[in-house]
Amino acid sequence: MINHKSQTTTRKSYDTKRPPEKEMIFGIRAVIEAIDAGKVLDKVLIRRDMSSAIGRELLLKLEGTGTQIQRVPVEKLNQFTDKNHQGVIAFLSPIEFTPLDSLVASLYDEGKVPLLMLLDGVTDVRNFGAIARTCVCAGVHALIIGTRGSAAINGDAVKASAGALHSLPICKVENLQNALTYLRDSGLRIVAATEHTDRNYTEVDLTVPTCIVMGSEEKGIYEENLKLCTDQVRLPMTGVIESLNVSVAAGVFIYEAVRQRGL
Repeated sequence: MINHKSQTTTRKSYDTKRPPEKEMIFGIRAVIEAIDAGKVLDKVLIRRDMSSAIGRELLLKLEGTGTQIQRVPVEKLNQFTDKNHQGVIAFLSPIEFTPLDSLVASLYDEGKVPLLMLLDGVTDVRNFGAIARTCVCAGVHALIIGTRGSAAINGDAVKASAGALHSLPICKVENLQNALTYLRDSGLRIVAATEHTDRNYTEVDLTVPTCIVMGSEEKGIYEENLKLCTDQVRLPMTGVIESLNVSVAAGVFIYEAVRQRGL
């Protein structure tokens, strides 16, 4: 977390792991050209005080792309490269993203019973990769994440997924509440994994079109999103530790769906 009260920022304060340069694009014009060329960006860091005309042009280009945008101090940008970044660094996504509406429509058109997984605030790359791997192994049709508050889709995520991210459709949406509303209106049961219920996870019918919603280990599912879920269920806990790792919990829910569907 950045301490905004401090007037002096040391290099160590922004110490971070540098991804390979092939995963990044430096400079405003270079990022604009990448967008025009159809490159898929996972995230763009922009210097906090940038207000130039070309900077505004970049922001317009990014509108509607589903790319996460972060305003950061220049010291943060300097941690990723020693090159002249001009206040902008973009991180390339190793995968293509799938529009949620076309995915759901195609599943119904193909006569399939949708089984989707939506992650709300899961930011750890290793957990994200592990969940993606389980989704592929169990036949989940797609993984849904938000533009903000989600794990980065990078080489580490692909590695953690054992390559599963190259074969699993990923839907990246601007607003999770809109996505949940759309799924519910499309006939899906929205099943939230939460401790704020007494209903056991085996008591909900997962043989119907279903989207399972998992929250972060720290905060769970955000209340606004939880209210949009049609069902709330929990995993029974009998030990002194009150929660499972989110990737483990996701695996339990996914394979309960597999069990019920007889896959």
